[in-house]
Amino acid sequence: MDDILIGLLQIRPGQSLEETQIRGENACREAKALGADIALFPEMWSSGYDLSGTKEDVQNRAIKLDDPFLLFFQTLAKELEMAIAITLLESFSPSPRNSLILFDRHGKTVLHYAKVHICEFDKEEGFLRPGNHFPVTSLDTAKGELQVGAMICYDREFPESARILMLHGAEIILVPNACPMEINRVSQLRARAFENMLGIATANYPLGHPDCNGHSTAFDGMAYLPDEESSRDTCILEAGEEEGVFIAPFPIERMRRYRQEEVHGNAYRRPECYEPLISKEVREPFVRMRKYQGGDADES
Repeated sequence: MDDILIGLLQIRPGQSLEETQIRGENACREAKALGADIALFPEMWSSGYDLSGTKEDVQNRAIKLDDPFLLFFQTLAKELEMAIAITLLESFSPSPRNSLILFDRHGKTVLHYAKVHICEFDKEEGFLRPGNHFPVTSLDTAKGELQVGAMICYDREFPESARILMLHGAEIILVPNACPMEINRVSQLRARAFENMLGIATANYPLGHPDCNGHSTAFDGMAYLPDEESSRDTCILEAGEEEGVFIAPFPIERMRRYRQEEVHGNAYRRPECYEPLISKEVREPFVRMRKYQGGDADES
């Protein structure tokens, strides 16, 4: 199987949904011209991660799953024969969600993910409704089947996010982002890839977009290779601050062989020792006021 090429769309949104759609289309076409199998947008592309104003303002910016904006990218995926991971502020009850929809190269919806770890400490994002699942899908590419999952921005800061995706079979995790990517956040992604022996592709907004600085990244998760004397940096791409479409090549067959041979991932775990990981108890010094206290699981 040839390398899986993921186009990281480090681009700015427009001033309207229509302009954002045009900019997104142009970036997808560029990614396809560069050979991409998957195009990945930054976080909440439909609104440019704009959560300003009143709750009503935010509600009004949310779009439904049958919105023409999403249907356009569904049709585009089929036209280009390229999977498109589009992100959106999703209309949902009782409040919107921060979501990702993955259309495969046939235009079929194969993954619908809502951000699980919303930034409850943030007065704007804390209003959103979190998701409750980390689904993984089998993505049909022209190069073969690929197991794909997603986590969004702040999800990255919880090792459990990538861990459960690995346990569900993910080979590559798509990570839309909208925040400054500095050494510690990049290091989190490096760690998630290393400890789970999987690929991670992150698309961020470029410098100039509020509170963002580019540095979209890709990690292949392979720390040790037989033709290298010592451990290697698993980073296979780190963009600069500028706007652009960046292609990350994931050597998926080599990654699969590595998974079969190395000691990380699920090879030697001791889940019988991990009971506190699923406890809901929060002790000092971690007690915080929380906007979302759990409840009925979302259906997706």
